[in-house]
Amino acid sequence: MTRFFILLILAALPHCGAAHELSLSLDDAIAMARVKSVDAAVALDELRTAYWEWRTYRADQLPEINFSATAPSYSNQYTPYMNSQGSYSFVNNNYLEAQGQLSITQQVRLTGGTISLNSSLDFMRMYGSDGGNRFMTIPVALTLNQPIFGVNAMKWQSRIEPVRYSEAKAAFLSATEDVARATVEYYFALLLSTANLNIAEQNLATARKLYTVAQEKRKMGQISENDLLQMELNMLDAQSELTDCQSTLKSNMFTLRAFLDLDENTEIVAILPDNVPQADITYADALDRALTNNKFAKNMRRRQLEADYEVAKAKGNLREINLFLQVGYTGTDISMGNAYSRLKGNQLAQVGFSIPLLDWGRRRGKVKVAESNRRVTQSRLRQESMNFNQELFVLVERFCNQQSQLAIAGKANEIALKRYDTNVQTFLIGKISTLDLNDSQSKKDQSMRQYINELYKFWSYWYQIRSLTLYDYATLSPINADIEKLVK
Repeated sequence: MTRFFILLILAALPHCGAAHELSLSLDDAIAMARVKSVDAAVALDELRTAYWEWRTYRADQLPEINFSATAPSYSNQYTPYMNSQGSYSFVNNNYLEAQGQLSITQQVRLTGGTISLNSSLDFMRMYGSDGGNRFMTIPVALTLNQPIFGVNAMKWQSRIEPVRYSEAKAAFLSATEDVARATVEYYFALLLSTANLNIAEQNLATARKLYTVAQEKRKMGQISENDLLQMELNMLDAQSELTDCQSTLKSNMFTLRAFLDLDENTEIVAILPDNVPQADITYADALDRALTNNKFAKNMRRRQLEADYEVAKAKGNLREINLFLQVGYTGTDISMGNAYSRLKGNQLAQVGFSIPLLDWGRRRGKVKVAESNRRVTQSRLRQESMNFNQELFVLVERFCNQQSQLAIAGKANEIALKRYDTNVQTFLIGKISTLDLNDSQSKKDQSMRQYINELYKFWSYWYQIRSLTLYDYATLSPINADIEKLVK
């Protein structure tokens, strides 16, 4: 529904060069950013990369079927030949050859070996005095290639790759919340600059009105020349402030417009959020959800597994023993039918090993290096874990405090506005000085800016917590997405 709403907004935009307004609430801006921003596109592309890496890993676990063929291959050349007396002569080889092979290969995760089933057919036609057809078949052959005492790479991959993919999904979800947080920053910058412009326009209008009144009072001798000059200075300052606010507004408008990938003629009208979600968030609850959902926890797990894998691989390289076993049948004849019917045994067993007798401690040194790197990784993970916990603790404390700060700022803004309106009327009847009026105006402007700033902090903390916990405390539900649908 959100995407549909955004499309309706975009479709309603005029396609001419004239400027047009687009009113956007904070929720609308965030929804649009999650679809159209460059940051969102980058996050989605990174997710697609991780998804297809995961699909590739899953495919590696399944049987692989291959067919290879050479049809035909012709040769007519002379090659050296050594006879029984040890002398060399040259013989002519003139033949036509065709080959075909079908194989099914499966990696065995339990043992780390490879098992394959093969079937092949070779055809050769000889030319010359001894010409004729020859067929050689291998109807079936079962082959096992099994490392012994070495590291089982497939077993380690089956532990690492699911964690890596889970980390990538969590990273994508966190990235979407970071997009929302960036939107909050740009949106409130525009909102604040809009508020400043409105304040500047109001202040200028008020300053002009007060200056006109002051001129009349000066004529009647009710105020001094100094007060009149001060009112004129206030008017000039208001004009200068208005110019600065207009420039800042244009700059912030351009930034948000570019972030949302909107037309350059679009004038965004930011709407001040009138309500905020109410949530009772504790550090213990946030930490529990972060350690369950956040990419950081999965990143730590993956890095620990990778360090353990490097140690296991280094230890496995201390000695290498491989078993090669093949059993099957083969046949050969001048006719293809007989080549399949007159089968003979075709077996091969081979054990190969490589044990270093003298490598000057190179392989054991690699084991020590891997173990040292693992300890370094573990130390870094402990430090990063403490930093993460501290960051989350501070963030939760700031958010909880921000709810009170926001309420105070809202109330202060209401009071300051009423006070200023009262002082303007009081000044018009000559009951207060220009200094008192200027003070109330300054407090009014300051309180409005402070309220917008406190509102910005609230929403920024809110989406930071969502990014770290991947949990929506407003709906009390985990933040999730249909990954399969997104990557296609």
